Amino acid sequence: MKDETIVYALQGISKYSKDGRFVDLPEGWEFVPSGDPALTRRLKASASDYWVVKRKVGRKEFGIGLCVPKGLASGIAEQLKAERETPEYQHKLEAGRKRREKEQEEYQEDFEKAVLDFLGFHKRYRDLAVRLAKVVTEFTTPVGSGTVARTQRIPIEERARAAVIAWMRHNTTDYDHRYIPRVAGKRRDVRRDIAQESLALLKDYRRGDDIPSGCPLQKALERLDKQDGTNHIS
Repeated sequence: MKDETIVYALQGISKYSKDGRFVDLPEGWEFVPSGDPALTRRLKASASDYWVVKRKVGRKEFGIGLCVPKGLASGIAEQLKAERETPEYQHKLEAGRKRREKEQEEYQEDFEKAVLDFLGFHKRYRDLAVRLAKVVTEFTTPVGSGTVARTQRIPIEERARAAVIAWMRHNTTDYDHRYIPRVAGKRRDVRRDIAQESLALLKDYRRGDDIPSGCPLQKALERLDKQDGTNHIS
């Protein structure tokens, strides 16, 4: 089993903190930054020993590369370059792209249905529910968006609920422009109160009540119909 040493990059990449001590790179070693997952995997598989270099920001750790014996990375990089220029690799790359596109389309369909189920609007507001479900899905499901819709840690039904509440927070309230004191827990409290307001508004649509003119939900959708830009959701 390889002796993998976890270190934290400090003071650039010239020195590292190992068990609370500053150390230099071993003689004949070099730092290889992250960015090519295939290269990283092969380095880990080929190196007799290596360091995983991370940067610690607050309580979070972010991998930024490896330290390995010199010459190893350049040799493997040349192998990868040759492989990637072959027709077989290009075919595999295209097949992977098409597979991911199909998976994304299927997920968007499933997510949109989950949003529609969560909304549960009365039949008189069915068209508005369909429109809202499409809007929320469009803004929350892109790969790499970092929204709650992309997480796999909670069921899709909970993701749909959270995505709707988040969209309404940013589009039907003054949350983005509201002054919130920098007091521990205050922003969370504000979000909770806004969520309750949003749920109350949705309840009117679920019951099929008459909705007064100037409803913030309808106004938000009308604004979207008039613009081609994107909205911010987190």
